[in-house]
Amino acid sequence: MNNEEMNPSDKKLAKPAGNADWERETLEKLVFSTLNEQRARRRWGIFFRLVGFAYLLIVLAAVMGWTGGARKAGAGKHTAVINVSGAIAADGEVSADKIMASLRSAFEHENTVGVVLRINSPGGSPVQSGIIHDEMRRLRAKYPDIPLYAVVEDLCASGGYYIAAGADRIYVDKASLVGSIGVLMNGFGFTGTMEKLGVERRLLTAGENKGFLDPFSPMQPAQRTHVETMLAELHRQFISVVKKGRGDRLKETPETFSGLIWSGEQSVKMGLADGLGSVDSVARDIVKAEKLVDFSVKENLPERIAKRFGADVVTGFGRSLAEGMMNRLE
Repeated sequence: MNNEEMNPSDKKLAKPAGNADWERETLEKLVFSTLNEQRARRRWGIFFRLVGFAYLLIVLAAVMGWTGGARKAGAGKHTAVINVSGAIAADGEVSADKIMASLRSAFEHENTVGVVLRINSPGGSPVQSGIIHDEMRRLRAKYPDIPLYAVVEDLCASGGYYIAAGADRIYVDKASLVGSIGVLMNGFGFTGTMEKLGVERRLLTAGENKGFLDPFSPMQPAQRTHVETMLAELHRQFISVVKKGRGDRLKETPETFSGLIWSGEQSVKMGLADGLGSVDSVARDIVKAEKLVDFSVKENLPERIAKRFGADVVTGFGRSLAEGMMNRLE
């Protein structure tokens, strides 16, 4: 018999080894196939979650008005409404940047028939108020066919009235509070208290008047005179804006520019306002475009979250979320 030939018993012994390799390979393929399927299922699950989250954000943006008024305008003539609600400040809801952006969007929209500022403000920064007022007059001159009205709700005082004076007409509720045409600078002085407590204030300055507003140091007569002169100058600017805006309608009295505040009904008699009305009645009866479209610039969702929790927390959360998603997708 040839030595290279294998007897039947040898062949029987070789089969189990071949079967073992085949089973191992099959098992490995099944395991890897299962892993790949699970990974693909996990990826699709993450994808659909992200799509659902994005859809939810879009719905919330539409409901809460985070997308801005210009997008909601659509077809048809309308009255553009801009909310001036709260204290006027560079970093607040009523800032020159936000109100000016709203005004431009409203005037530039092809279907805007008239613009209404809905005012409910105690005042604030004279600088921000002045910038808004000047932009109102500029846009009014650029778009002479689009009237600009101010409608006062609860309060239109100080800087709020500074803004209102730039409108063609001012409408109020009979119980609105209007006026406070004046300027102030306030603070506290603790010099007497410090003397009683035996506390010495050590303030070092370069410039003899550098620390004149320090509440722990006495105010010198010359410094007081300087501040009063500056406030009087700002007051004259305020008065000039009101007189120019109201014109012959203003029935000036010694109290008009004293800083007092009046009811809406009294303000009409004094010529500080033109009549009684609301946003709806002005749009319907004066502008003749009953449809209202809000053009107020609103904070988007990330800005609101950043304000509530702080930018660092949001940034860290966003970074962690992104890293987690990448790890799960790998």
